[in-house]
Amino acid sequence: MLRLPDAWVWDFWLAQDGDTYHLYFLRASRALGDPDRRHFRASVGHAVSTDLTHWTQVADALVPADRPAFDDVATWTGSIVRDPGGRWHQFYTGAGSTENALVQRIGLATSDDLYAWQRHPGGPVLEADARWYEKLGTSTWPDEAWRDPWVFADPGGDGWHMLVTARSNQGPVDERGVIGHARSADLVTWHAQPPLTAPGAGFGHLEVAQVEVVDGRPVLLFSCLRHEFAARRKETGATGGVWAVAGETLLGPFDPSAAHPVTDSSLYSGRIVRDPSGRWVMLAFRNVDAGKRFVGELSDPMPVELTPAGQLKLVADR
Repeated sequence: MLRLPDAWVWDFWLAQDGDTYHLYFLRASRALGDPDRRHFRASVGHAVSTDLTHWTQVADALVPADRPAFDDVATWTGSIVRDPGGRWHQFYTGAGSTENALVQRIGLATSDDLYAWQRHPGGPVLEADARWYEKLGTSTWPDEAWRDPWVFADPGGDGWHMLVTARSNQGPVDERGVIGHARSADLVTWHAQPPLTAPGAGFGHLEVAQVEVVDGRPVLLFSCLRHEFAARRKETGATGGVWAVAGETLLGPFDPSAAHPVTDSSLYSGRIVRDPSGRWVMLAFRNVDAGKRFVGELSDPMPVELTPAGQLKLVADR
């Protein structure tokens, strides 16, 4: 578990270099008092571990840029991949002061050692494309969702893919949450593509997406809480949390309307990773306690498995 006495911890992403896991996480000072204020005070913290349980905090990886910049208010959730030459690429979400932090864009920083990061000098590498995605002011939704980049190599060797928390420009406003998609040949120049999922699945957004092959089947994970459900999904009584749905390939097709909850609202932004023994485990941040108070710390790893029906489940540790 990772709990910082002076800061809340929430969304996170991981990179593995040899036997060392590198954890990058959003952090903001508890001195803010109200945890709802944390989003616009977020930096990217960094900790290392060899077992996914005991973490050693090191220097922060990223902080908001100097003004004016697309990421001068906050640096939010991302992911990390290593290029064929051995250089690490960290993709992250930036929010800037020009639009009062209401427009999200994808930024890039690179590193040779996972500790010292240099921002890409050209500014953001990707933003929402109005051909398929909702832009700020085109609906009653309060912001332009284009965040949480999850980057992975094309299984066939044809470049790279990025999944993004996005919203379609079509359909009822509370049902427009989709998994956005972009492609790149070099990890620097990105081109938006149509979304990988359709609107109308009952979610206002599908946050912190991840795709992995578990027990031979591609699985999409995402997170959504009840207050971001479409009205009809709220009627089911579900509280939200981490969700999963199996697909045919890492690029789908995926049907979020058929997704099942892996956790309740006490855990959020789940990521799955192989532990040192090779088994799949999930980590998530502790969202709320029994009294619905924000917690803001990282869980211990929790074993997961895929059932014969294709549902990702937490299982008792063995």
